[in-house]
Amino acid sequence: MLMTNTLLEERERDLLRWRSRRGLVENDLFIEQFFATYGSQLTRRHATGLSALMDLADNDLMDLFLRRKEPEGQLDTQEVREVLEMVRKRQPGNCPQ
Repeated sequence: MLMTNTLLEERERDLLRWRSRRGLVENDLFIEQFFATYGSQLTRRHATGLSALMDLADNDLMDLFLRRKEPEGQLDTQEVREVLEMVRKRQPGNCPQ
């Protein structure tokens, strides 16, 4: 079994970041903020969750980021939910009042 809490190496992180580029600018903003906040702390477990999310169409991904939907079926895994929570905590414009 892979050690899922192993930190990603810089090259792995860079490849994941490149793979995470999206066509919808709003998604890119969420993802860029995610990497800026958590990049150095990302583990193989996070990479698994983020990779699953990157297989989605842009609009479906945005719905998850904005809490319009929750993961369902094969996408409903602990890794995906963990990454989603990390992304959602850092929503652009979501500053405490």
